[in-house]
Amino acid sequence: MRHGEVENPEGILYGRLPGYHLSELGRRMADRVAEHLAARDITHVGASPLERAQETAEPIAKSHGLDIATDERLIEAGNVFQGKTFGVGDGALRRPGNWRHVVNPFKPSWGEPYVEQVVRMKGALDAARDAARGHEAVLVSHQLPIWIVRSFVERRRLWHDPRRRECTLASLTTFTYQGDRIVSVGYSEPARDLVPAHLLAGAKPVKGKGKAFGA
Repeated sequence: MRHGEVENPEGILYGRLPGYHLSELGRRMADRVAEHLAARDITHVGASPLERAQETAEPIAKSHGLDIATDERLIEAGNVFQGKTFGVGDGALRRPGNWRHVVNPFKPSWGEPYVEQVVRMKGALDAARDAARGHEAVLVSHQLPIWIVRSFVERRRLWHDPRRRECTLASLTTFTYQGDRIVSVGYSEPARDLVPAHLLAGAKPVKGKGKAFGA
């Protein structure tokens, strides 16, 4: 699961910075997904250590009488632009000091390599599989790591256009295992009606909106 909306009025790329919590709308998204999953056979709930992920996982864990298992492998991708604004129409790409960080979109040169994200996220998935073997697990993470591990499993190239990620706020990307092997991937948006239109998967960026949403 991707976390819900974050309180971020200044449009900061918050990345792994502490202190960024769910907005009121984000808490409603988390509650909605918890309601959606209430009847599922969930025996394990894990989350990134970042506040927004922990707060998203909380109502799911509570509804199943579980504690949240914090897993560092589910954390947001590292990014050199963390703490800055870096969005549509803000001029970030016209600043010479930023150019050296955007020379290689295939790695990517501005942050944690895609391959490293695959390794840690796949490790977290497999650990959750083992913890909930025969049942279901929910892991709360962040947009880019979720999309990258999904791309790997579905055998797509890892470099991509960020605008084409199918990983809306509070969405569920489902990996189904048969034994130790992933046999299918699914996607759903239980809180879709709560997500602002410009933040839905596939929506076109709007100048002045959507600056550096995390992730």
